[in-house]
Amino acid sequence: MSVIGPLIALVILALGLWFVGQPLRSRVAEQDDLHDEGRIADLEAARDAKYRQIRDLEMDYRTGKLSDEEWRSIDRELRGEAVEVLHELDQLVPPEQRDAAAPEPPAAPPVADPR
Repeated sequence: MSVIGPLIALVILALGLWFVGQPLRSRVAEQDDLHDEGRIADLEAARDAKYRQIRDLEMDYRTGKLSDEEWRSIDRELRGEAVEVLHELDQLVPPEQRDAAAPEPPAAPPVADPR
């Protein structure tokens, strides 16, 4: 019978600590969610900016402002950066959870035959 008293006291103490700590745990989780949402928004903006840069580069190439070598070099670099952003975005938001309104990456323009 002497063991039951301290055991009940420990259970009550544990429940009290859990109850008091609940608001603190929910605030930390809420802050983590806000941080993730901000990071996702930043990554989506970076993704859209890379897509715009790739489209502008393609326009410059098609209008003759860039040689094949210049275009390929810059295009490879921009697409690599876009892939890095997409990988980071995939780590935060799995592809199946992303909305369908996300823009698709621009397709590479056909390369002129050097003949």
